Amino acid sequence: MKHYRNLLFDLDGTLSDPAEGITKSIAYSLAHFGIQVDDLHSLEPLIGPPIKQTLLEKYHFTEDQADIGVLKYRERFAEKGLYENILYDGIKDLLATAKKNGYRLYLATSKPTVFAEQILDYFSIRGYFDFVGGSALDDSRPTKTHVIQHVLAENNIHDTTHTLMIGDRKYDVIGGQNTGMDTMGVLYGFGNRQELEVAGATYTIESVAALNQFLTANRHSA
Repeated sequence: MKHYRNLLFDLDGTLSDPAEGITKSIAYSLAHFGIQVDDLHSLEPLIGPPIKQTLLEKYHFTEDQADIGVLKYRERFAEKGLYENILYDGIKDLLATAKKNGYRLYLATSKPTVFAEQILDYFSIRGYFDFVGGSALDDSRPTKTHVIQHVLAENNIHDTTHTLMIGDRKYDVIGGQNTGMDTMGVLYGFGNRQELEVAGATYTIESVAALNQFLTANRHSA
């Protein structure tokens, strides 16, 4: 059995369900370009990767259009979307138990750090984290791999043998792999088993309760 010391958590779809705020903010951004979205649920697969990446790849925006789209998205998200968010049941207990068991907890999210910190404060869970790492407003950390590298560098984590990346999308798995760590794909978020297993997740798990049990059993004693 492998044991872990450092836990990197994704935010959206892993700690909280941000679907309402993100989909409404994406729809707001797209409306600026005359793209009407009638079904917000159709935008849920876009939760996870950076918004700019989505605009470039799915909507074939130019770089300039994508940059404007991100600004429009953030315009609504900063005012309203940030708080249209629900903490998954059991997450506070999971974080408290993990800290009690000696884990070091880090946030690694594609959301800009400033928004991520506000969300953690909103849910009163900021204190559980040793470090909050997100994307940069200047687009200097454009992928989850860049975000994870930032978290590792800022915390002097050079050996990732006992580090686990926990997230709900393939981007979390790929980012973890690219930085040499094991990955846990959670199935209660916005990804699915096929996506996570094809990406190469070391583990997949069904629920917050099951994740809590896994982490309790796999903590590093040193």
